[in-house]
Amino acid sequence: MDRLTTRIGSGDPSLEQRLSDELDKHNTNATSGTLAAEELTVSVEDNGVLVAGASGWTWGEAAGIGMMWVDEARRSSGLGRSVLDAFEVEARRRGCMRIFTTSFTFQAPEFYKKAGYVEIFRWQGVPSEGRDDVHMLKDLR
Repeated sequence: MDRLTTRIGSGDPSLEQRLSDELDKHNTNATSGTLAAEELTVSVEDNGVLVAGASGWTWGEAAGIGMMWVDEARRSSGLGRSVLDAFEVEARRRGCMRIFTTSFTFQAPEFYKKAGYVEIFRWQGVPSEGRDDVHMLKDLR
């Protein structure tokens, strides 16, 4: 008889990797003929110090930005747009036709709108009352 054990924690890199590997395997089997998912990152350093970056993925004709950050002292300088443009160029090179991201209302939804992203969904009250999680999409064609 199986003896199941449930663990609850606040972070487990080996679990994250295993889940990712298993889902990648399942997704690859379910989408034969589609390019496999691949991570995509862009980083900008000043004398070896990270000042901006983005990380996400491409999969088939879709791309997603999971995280994007610009050092506070360098915001409104065009650096964020340069990072975003580099991410989009590489996504297009990989065959992506659309790109997806989310941004909380206290982060940068207006930044993305200026770059051609459109709001497709708003999860109101997330992460807390008076704040929203804005889901956005851009057509790369």
